[in-house]
Amino acid sequence: MASFKLASGCWVGDNYPCFIIAEIGQNHQGDMNIAKNMIEVAKRCGANCVKFQKSNLNSRFNKAALDRPYTSHHSWGNTYGQHRAHLEFSENQFKELKNHAERHEIIFSASGMDKVSLRFLNELDVPFFKIGSGDADNYPLIQYAARFRKPLIISTGMQSIDTVQKVYSLLKQFNINLCFLHCVSAYPAPPSDINLHVIKSYQEKFPDVVIGYSGHETGTEISIAAVALGSKILERHLTLDKTWKGSDHCASLDPETFQQLVSQVRNVETALGSHIKIMRESEITCNRKLGKTLVASKHLQCGTVLSEDMLDIKVAEPKGLSADQLYNVIGCTLIHDKEYDESIFEEDVS
Repeated sequence: MASFKLASGCWVGDNYPCFIIAEIGQNHQGDMNIAKNMIEVAKRCGANCVKFQKSNLNSRFNKAALDRPYTSHHSWGNTYGQHRAHLEFSENQFKELKNHAERHEIIFSASGMDKVSLRFLNELDVPFFKIGSGDADNYPLIQYAARFRKPLIISTGMQSIDTVQKVYSLLKQFNINLCFLHCVSAYPAPPSDINLHVIKSYQEKFPDVVIGYSGHETGTEISIAAVALGSKILERHLTLDKTWKGSDHCASLDPETFQQLVSQVRNVETALGSHIKIMRESEITCNRKLGKTLVASKHLQCGTVLSEDMLDIKVAEPKGLSADQLYNVIGCTLIHDKEYDESIFEEDVS
């Protein structure tokens, strides 16, 4: 069984409700007011957690990458560095956002994109670290994160099972709480590429790891299926407007749809229920109306040893022994006379 308790007191994993993360990422457009509003929206939608992204640009990118011209219609600057700088909140702003989340009673965390950012997030005392798919094969960064002894959630988009196995082996020595998220890093991800059966493969290969799903598809049905397959963490991007500038918005859920997703997840979890198959209380009315009873197929005298041809199965009044008792009463002795079509009761046989 794989589960762990966050510093916030929330349990994650087997036997606990799916932990739902509203990935704000950089959909805040670099605007603190939008970011705060998104925290409040995520809370109203029923998410357990809001997650941002934290980078130290000079640690994450080399100079050539930052100086590269960035002419996309999603760009917030002339170069990629200017674009990223526009979307990057300062450490003080992150502290302000975390305080805002705490005031609204929703867990706050972030993906740390480099060692500098991970150090800061540790000082900020986030309850877990998230490693994005782009760093899922960045073994030094992952091991560095593990040394802080916080739960580690790793998205595995763009990676092979060999890489995921390598990460698992590297982290075993740290004895930390770990979660792998199945993920397809396409925005939006086509259903034909998602392969939700990977969730089951992860559960079999890593039984001591919490398994979840980070979805970038449109709609909610695939995420619902991931939960039905056993995902115990679900991460989806949240946006206030899918038409806004930014490549993540098209694969994000607007507030109405995100709230619908949370409601659907909770309904599915309720429906998954128990492994035990019994008649449920809600079925009693139908059973009273349509459930079958053993009846005499002809006049039967006291002392008759019952055989199958002496019995019939019908909807009967009053209701007697249920149809599934047929083979239990064959060979029993009737201790009361029974008329044709009369119900057979437990006290009628010995």
